[in-house]
Amino acid sequence: MIKVGVTSWADRSLIASGWYPREARTAETRLRYYASQFSLVENDSAYYALPERETVVHWVLRTPPGFTMNVKAHALFTGHYTDPNRLPPDLRRLLPANLRERPHVYPRDFGSEMLDELASRFLRDVIAPLAESGRLGVVLFQFPVWFPISGDNKVELARTRRRFAAYRVAIEFRNATWMSARNRDETLELLRELGLVYTCVDEPQGFVSSVPPIAAATGDIALVRMHGRNAARWRRGARTAAERFDYLYSEDELREWVPRVQRLAGESEQVQVLFNNCHSDHAVRNARSMIDLLAAQPEIVTGMDR
Repeated sequence: MIKVGVTSWADRSLIASGWYPREARTAETRLRYYASQFSLVENDSAYYALPERETVVHWVLRTPPGFTMNVKAHALFTGHYTDPNRLPPDLRRLLPANLRERPHVYPRDFGSEMLDELASRFLRDVIAPLAESGRLGVVLFQFPVWFPISGDNKVELARTRRRFAAYRVAIEFRNATWMSARNRDETLELLRELGLVYTCVDEPQGFVSSVPPIAAATGDIALVRMHGRNAARWRRGARTAAERFDYLYSEDELREWVPRVQRLAGESEQVQVLFNNCHSDHAVRNARSMIDLLAAQPEIVTGMDR
């Protein structure tokens, strides 16, 4: 099975692009329409703030059986910063006053008990309803550029696996050292040993954060995230995610990934291809093109989820 989708159905620039029909004016009707066009989506809202359990239940009710939703783990679980105003109010009140007023707080600003409580709520209110309904795909942990390959960071990967042991966990690196020619075999073997899904990426090259476009499966699901190739905006200079990922793949560029996806399909039970070039309708247009390109391949057409 090969599933293709995008990393956000509710992105403002996608809504403004006119991709949704006029009658899809609400959050409910937009998700229902999206799920009629694609069978896979990534939900990145939990990276910024934990949604209420009721909201997650609504996502389940608005999507059909067989629909898959991946979830991006909260920023604090991967060493990123967060806005304290986006924390659950009761947890925010536990922060010292000087931290509550900062624009950014990091995991080091929290005690282990608070981080454990946040993880508990993430599992209970976000992951569990999706898993119980059969909608959950993988939980994605995107580690930052300041997370290079090291002994301590390998331990952190193992800790992440233990904390979320009941679910499929995918790891995306944003530091090139993990997949350098010297380290890539060790990295992939480590992920296999830990039962973690390697996230294949297509992204601008030439930066410390650039991971090469290597297609490799380390579990029963193979995951590909297509970030676009906007090198000018990749590292800095973008005010919003839509600006940073402003890129429309050409058909020739998409075609580069067809044999890679074919290879992944032979190494795993399911391949997921997600487009993160979330500017205007670029992601949905490229996702539809990728579906057409893959479906045209006689070797995999029987496994293509259309």
